[in-house]
Amino acid sequence: MAFTQIILKENMPGLGAEADIVKVRAGYARNFLIPQGKAYEMTPNNVKRISQLKAARTERERRELNEAEEFARKINKAKLEFTLEVGETGKAFGSVTSKDLEDRLRADYGIALERHRIQLERPIKESGSQEIPVRLHPGVTATLRVEIKINVKEPPPEPAPAASEPKTRRRTRLSAT
Repeated sequence: MAFTQIILKENMPGLGAEADIVKVRAGYARNFLIPQGKAYEMTPNNVKRISQLKAARTERERRELNEAEEFARKINKAKLEFTLEVGETGKAFGSVTSKDLEDRLRADYGIALERHRIQLERPIKESGSQEIPVRLHPGVTATLRVEIKINVKEPPPEPAPAASEPKTRRRTRLSAT
């Protein structure tokens, strides 16, 4: 198989970052990456562009890191409270999931966050305080404080015995077949 070297114009997950020189199959470069504007061919003129691309990359990474740190400060200040219904045996009806956390952050604090960033190992079913890590950037992790309270659900009262009411019988017709 023929391989060729290219210079990436943008961050490509699984392939490389902006300004990286990577080796890919010639057909992939010729038919997809170069026509889509995602890469440059490896030519002497394009090699000179690497310094410009690296400067743009460092600027983008710096900006993303600053945004992640600012976002982490907002999340660290947030404290969410949930109430779980619990039966008489102490077992919770339902749980708090990362989707619930995402929705509550958006509703209460106006923080839009993808739920896959919330590092919740399993849904929360027990009461108490928990600190849940939120991964915002490879170098930035925030801590979300969550308080789970319990509301004991009372069993419904048993109906009082009804006074003796005359029972009516319903007549059914039998058919001969």
